[in-house]
Amino acid sequence: MKTINASITTWLLLVTCFVSFDVKAKQIAIVIDDIGYHQRDLEFLTLPGQLSYSILPHTPYSQAFASLASQSNKELLLHVPMQALNGKKLGPGALTLSMSKEQLQQTLGTALASLPQVKGVNNHMGSALTQHSQAMKWTMEVLKKRHLYFLDSRTTDLSQAQNAANFLGVANISRQVFLDNIITPEQLQLRFDELKQQATDHNFAIAIAHPYPETIDFLREALPQLIDQGFELVPVSQLVERKYIQLAQAEGKGVSAR
Repeated sequence: MKTINASITTWLLLVTCFVSFDVKAKQIAIVIDDIGYHQRDLEFLTLPGQLSYSILPHTPYSQAFASLASQSNKELLLHVPMQALNGKKLGPGALTLSMSKEQLQQTLGTALASLPQVKGVNNHMGSALTQHSQAMKWTMEVLKKRHLYFLDSRTTDLSQAQNAANFLGVANISRQVFLDNIITPEQLQLRFDELKQQATDHNFAIAIAHPYPETIDFLREALPQLIDQGFELVPVSQLVERKYIQLAQAEGKGVSAR
């Protein structure tokens, strides 16, 4: 990308009023997805550090979680159900390929209105929908109007979500690691080590986890070690800001950056 989209540049100028260009190395964001169906999800707010939480819309505990998280200054995302290739049930507020532009944008707008605390959006499932550029452009139009970022959960390597976001000037980023696809202690540790290596190699990394009992037990032990090992746990929005600061720096040096 030879130039940063004008809308993102404007957003970046506002960001840099508050964020130093001397960004710290080895920053990690961890997003807990699938929040809202169970009361036990509230326990994840007791974990230390700046975790981010992605809430499924119109779920039994979505409002209670959002309220408590906001009181604790935790960053929230809307976890939008999107059609998957495996045909799994999506739940309320889902976006599907059968929807018209009006239906998709109205459905997404209603979900966002129910959780005004969110700073961004990421996809729940979505291996089918995120492959379709038109559906992603309709999605990004809504996010652009609301000044929200998009985190691509990357449930398919063929995702067009970030391309659509870039086209429309929506700030965006993608995850690198799923922490708990397998919830044995050995696999959790393996993925956590992978996350740290990603952050060491690239100075930042994003992981997605889920509200499983095994995950909270693991993170309760692992997160304090993360800080002791020289990593900084930050909200996703801070890494979005960092991405565009680095793009601006690269462009200032005449470097083409993606």
